[in-house]
Amino acid sequence: MSAPRRIAVVLFNLGGPDNQAAVQPFLFNLFNDPSIIALPNPFRYLLAKLISSRRAPIARHVYQQMGGGSPILPNTEAQARTLETALSGLGEVKCFIAMRYWHPFTEETVRAVKAWQPDEIVLLPLYPQFSTTTTASSYRVWQESARKLGLTVPQRLLCCYPTETGFIDAVADITARAIADAKGQVPGQTPTIIFSAHGLPQKIVDGGDPYVSQVEAGVKAIAARLQLPPGQWEIAFQSRVGPLKWVGPATDEVIARHAAAKRPIIVVPVAFVSEHSETLVELDIEYRHLAEEKGAAAYVRAPTVSAHPAFIAGLADLVRQTLGRPETIQPGCGRAACQGWSRCALTQAGV
Repeated sequence: MSAPRRIAVVLFNLGGPDNQAAVQPFLFNLFNDPSIIALPNPFRYLLAKLISSRRAPIARHVYQQMGGGSPILPNTEAQARTLETALSGLGEVKCFIAMRYWHPFTEETVRAVKAWQPDEIVLLPLYPQFSTTTTASSYRVWQESARKLGLTVPQRLLCCYPTETGFIDAVADITARAIADAKGQVPGQTPTIIFSAHGLPQKIVDGGDPYVSQVEAGVKAIAARLQLPPGQWEIAFQSRVGPLKWVGPATDEVIARHAAAKRPIIVVPVAFVSEHSETLVELDIEYRHLAEEKGAAAYVRAPTVSAHPAFIAGLADLVRQTLGRPETIQPGCGRAACQGWSRCALTQAGV
């Protein structure tokens, strides 16, 4: 009797500092990424040093409000273990975590995967929407580390899944619960729903990045699932930094506008699949204060999908679909949300 297949599923994520001492090196790793700051070295290195040293005190205060560090690793570990259970029928499946800017770093994970000796590897970003600043960056570093360490097992990247049924069902369920909560707080009033995604500098989108298009496709699918009328919901983008023009509208500006009209507000994260500083501090504390200050009738923040059963089931389906296919990069968007975007994973050479 032959041994069961050994399948490694590698979850790509951003990572986050796990203590106060890690904040500045985490920020340096972020800003030293050529996908974030497209300057040659030594200029990028020097600029990353400058930005990280200046932003570290502010960021430390943010992480102090979350107990001193980011919860993104334990959240991701919970998703990994739940996904392993969902994939148990495939054989021997083990989920690994590769963080881009903090431990476990990609090279650490490549070593661990190689030592486990899988028959196949599926690279599964925990970014539903593809961007050159997230998935492409993680994939580039994975390829570099795999070449360096001689990991030659068949590997396939699932590049994106902005409209995957399980993801849409999970966000729709979470949104429906938030709607019920808002209506319970303010009976008789219809809440405004703001679907908030992490922003990007406009020049990255203008350069062909499909992220915003994929965010829009996913939100439209969620709104259709909930049968929301067009005037009840809006897409916005948060977490602007620096002097560059960013995609809009900005989440804080949209919140202020609806709060000033005395409406109940629901904010739904649609690009984050686990809780971290942008949800627990920016949305829960800073934007809540803004909404209350501007006069919102209520402010409800929907949670991230985390390990929602529908989301995990959707990820498991994507892994099953990816296994055994010959293509190195597998689309999870049906290409509809990528048409016309030159930096789509399937159209840019080498990702």
